[in-house]
Amino acid sequence: MGLRFTVLGSGSTGNATIVQGQDATVLVDAGLSVKRIEELMREQGVSGHNIDAILVTHEHSDHIKGLGAFARKFNVPIYANEATWGALERHVGQLGSEQRVIIETGETINFGAMRSTSYAISHDAAEPVGYVFEEDGLKLSLATDLGYVSDKVRRMIEDSDVLVLESNHDVNMLRMGRYPWNIKRRILSDVGHLSNEAAGEALCQLMTDRTKRVYLAHLSLDHNLIDLARMTVNEILENNGHFFKREEHPLRKTYHDRPTAWDEVKQR
Repeated sequence: MGLRFTVLGSGSTGNATIVQGQDATVLVDAGLSVKRIEELMREQGVSGHNIDAILVTHEHSDHIKGLGAFARKFNVPIYANEATWGALERHVGQLGSEQRVIIETGETINFGAMRSTSYAISHDAAEPVGYVFEEDGLKLSLATDLGYVSDKVRRMIEDSDVLVLESNHDVNMLRMGRYPWNIKRRILSDVGHLSNEAAGEALCQLMTDRTKRVYLAHLSLDHNLIDLARMTVNEILENNGHFFKREEHPLRKTYHDRPTAWDEVKQR
């Protein structure tokens, strides 16, 4: 078995993803209640006792809601950079010293044969990151909660076998939506969230012949629709000469209320 993963939940109501290698299983973010995370894990045949580490992208509540309680219940170490620890520590409660693991942004950590590398992203948090996972020549990249895809981010996540990429909002739906203007301005900014259009434009540079699947993630419940996101992204790809067979390069869904099916990242 190579890499495989399931997105337990994605969006402003809570984020959590399981990534599993040959001999290690990690949880990326714990932004749901412990009870809900356990329910979703059971659906996927996983227990909290199977989790070897929790990797944190940033300190916003939809990424750390159940973090401290989960780590305590299952005695799991938490990995985050120092600035993120400084921002989240008061929210997670008492932890054992061995559970508080500080890593540098850009550092590669080995979990058995699986390698995890964090990379800096642009978001309104202390020191937010995304993660790339690699094992046996396979590459899975997670990239959400970023205002734009910088050249550095592009170099980190391009040429992935599978990519989980934010497609948060439709710009027109957001502009016409009920949020106060200051929140809309934040979402639209370079430290906010990727729109459907921005996701499509980024994918024009990120997708290669190696890319098998793209999951559109962190969709807004108020300002997006999954079919609209897929249509917009696909239209931008086709308009830029990226014609692909749907069965080879499908745009996949993620959900705020249920997990994605396990996806095994395989060699071509």
